[in-house]
Amino acid sequence: MKRYVIIVAGGKGLRMGGDIPKQFVEIKGLPVLMHTINRFHSFDSSIDIIVALPVDQQDYWKELCSKYKFEIPHTIVDGGDTRFHSVKNGLDQVSGEGAVAVHDGVRPFVSDEVLERCFSMAQEKEAVVPVIDVFETIRHIADGMSNTVPRDEYKLVQTPQVFLISLLKKAYSQPYVPSFTDDASVVEAMGHKVTLVEGNRENIKLTTPFDLKLAELLSN
Repeated sequence: MKRYVIIVAGGKGLRMGGDIPKQFVEIKGLPVLMHTINRFHSFDSSIDIIVALPVDQQDYWKELCSKYKFEIPHTIVDGGDTRFHSVKNGLDQVSGEGAVAVHDGVRPFVSDEVLERCFSMAQEKEAVVPVIDVFETIRHIADGMSNTVPRDEYKLVQTPQVFLISLLKKAYSQPYVPSFTDDASVVEAMGHKVTLVEGNRENIKLTTPFDLKLAELLSN
């Protein structure tokens, strides 16, 4: 089965508190986005890697690739105004039959086991999303009141979300609406069921300075 991954890397890093977009922040001497690309190449050296980057970041990325002598093959596409539009641009580079994953550029710690699970299940279930359990108590807040809700009725969603190519292309032919917060929501808008599989807890999304401290530990 032909495999693709669209890595969405459009963050501005505002919650990181710095001027460098979070996908370019260094961990162990290498920008986060390079770690993420390495993760997929290490899993499957034949996978086609597509990276959606804002136009105004693409020259900087090329400079980084030169500086770090980063030579893993990948295709750059223009990042859009939203995640939806970035993925849609990435899908223009995907063809034929097989499976396509969509992954956050700042999630460099997805495991081989999760990647294999997602791609394998996608052959049968067509739409697969990795999730992990909620370990903390959750409270719902509305109208100035709050109440505890059963945490076993909720899951934390991760990426990569993996789909048959034909299904995801059909889903992204729909007009954009703000409720499309991830790829699963786009597919579900067509009435297609999404299958949940076990993710790995280390597969965190690097968003805050604290996340970077965790990333340094996970990189050891």
